[in-house]
Amino acid sequence: MKPSLVLKMGQQLTMTPQLQQAIRLLQLSTLDLQQEIQEALESNPMLERQEEGDDFDNSDPMADGAESATPTPSKEESFQETTPTVDNLEEGEWGERIPNELPVDTAWEDIYQTSASSLPSNDDDEWDFTTRTSSGESLHSHLLWQLNLAPMSDKDRLIAATLIDCINSDGYLEETLEEVTESFDPELDIELDEVEVVLHRIQQFEPAGIGARDLRECLLLQLRQLPANTPWLSETQRVVADYLELLGSRDYAQLMRRTKLKEDELRQVIDLIQRLNPRPGSQIESSEPEYVVPDVIVRKHNDRWLVELNQEAMPRLRVNPQYAGFVKRADSSADNTFMRNQLQEARWFIKSLQSRNETLMKVATQIVEHQRGFLDYGDEAMKPLVLHDIAEAVGMHESTISRVTTQKFMHTPRGIYELKYFFSSHVSTSEGGECSSTAIRAIIKKLVAAENAKKPLSDSKIAGLLEAQGIQVARRTVAKYRESLGIAPSSERKRLM
Repeated sequence: MKPSLVLKMGQQLTMTPQLQQAIRLLQLSTLDLQQEIQEALESNPMLERQEEGDDFDNSDPMADGAESATPTPSKEESFQETTPTVDNLEEGEWGERIPNELPVDTAWEDIYQTSASSLPSNDDDEWDFTTRTSSGESLHSHLLWQLNLAPMSDKDRLIAATLIDCINSDGYLEETLEEVTESFDPELDIELDEVEVVLHRIQQFEPAGIGARDLRECLLLQLRQLPANTPWLSETQRVVADYLELLGSRDYAQLMRRTKLKEDELRQVIDLIQRLNPRPGSQIESSEPEYVVPDVIVRKHNDRWLVELNQEAMPRLRVNPQYAGFVKRADSSADNTFMRNQLQEARWFIKSLQSRNETLMKVATQIVEHQRGFLDYGDEAMKPLVLHDIAEAVGMHESTISRVTTQKFMHTPRGIYELKYFFSSHVSTSEGGECSSTAIRAIIKKLVAAENAKKPLSDSKIAGLLEAQGIQVARRTVAKYRESLGIAPSSERKRLM
């Protein structure tokens, strides 16, 4: 074949840097977006934050006449021109500016914002300095802190530190005492009895039940630290020590025969056991709290649902007109080229933010329009919704809708929800309609909450009750929904009345 030139026509989508930036900003969460904006403000001198109360100027800094624009006076110059000096002020003017007496009684903090405004008052007994200033403490550091306060020999302190390293986040000892003993250097001559004695010392630390090797020992450690006059303490210790398996299987009839306890007495024992913590290590929180900043705010006004962006989470940016006025069209110097490139990047960034906000507003509006029943009546009124429905309504691709609804949150009168929460599959009804899986979960949760604790509803019974309401759901589907709600099976939900 001879090489030849062929002219073809076709369409091709090119991922330009501008499009890549718009897509990347679209899928960022609010916190990540704020960090991205801060980095852009620090790296691009043409960008500046629009302060509240300033006139927003959307004019193109590179339009005709922008080159001859004179720089705006600085704050210091304008302040010197408009503010009179102290020598020019008469005593009468001072008296008019600062009145001797305020018209109403007030406190100093009502007028002047001080940095110590968050400090407690003298009569605030519940204020805790550590909860507001310290970071989260891990269980390991909490136990080591108690170890440093305990009088021990150097050898016992080494054993205790090793045992603390073997305690997991739930507070249980993961290694056996034999394995811990074998981990030491043979020259130290540490025996199993010494390790067990030190373990008993650690089990006296806080929180109660720490350092246990199984659930039975954990509960017994907590019971031993209760006052001796605690009602039903001895009976509870006996049940935990000898009949914990029967209690776990909820075989109350066999448990009453073995312990010679009546139903009312066994109920008191179980109530005391339920007040114990099977995971004592969870009391020490090591992670920092995470806060959700809503992107969209939904409120009801005059019987209509209004959708608006959270302006506090969406900072307004603009091009600095003073710096943009320094850019010259015909100048090809390095400085002018740098400023021109920064100006173009600033325009792209602002345009990408505007596109993100517009897309988020369109999607949120369609979701609220589709899920007005949920906003009015709750989860049971949730309608089936998939990404394709919203994509058709706003004229976008499903992948774009997926990016918009990921890590974006909506503040409603019923709480804060991720936009993904409003999407759910559907189940057919006997009348030919559809019911969303979210509504079915809400109905299952309502049925379980109203069931008889002595005879809890099985999955088959729940499926029958749903079918009576016209919702056709299989038993295994009910089991899947029940597990997603964190509801135990009927055999584990059985209670003594």
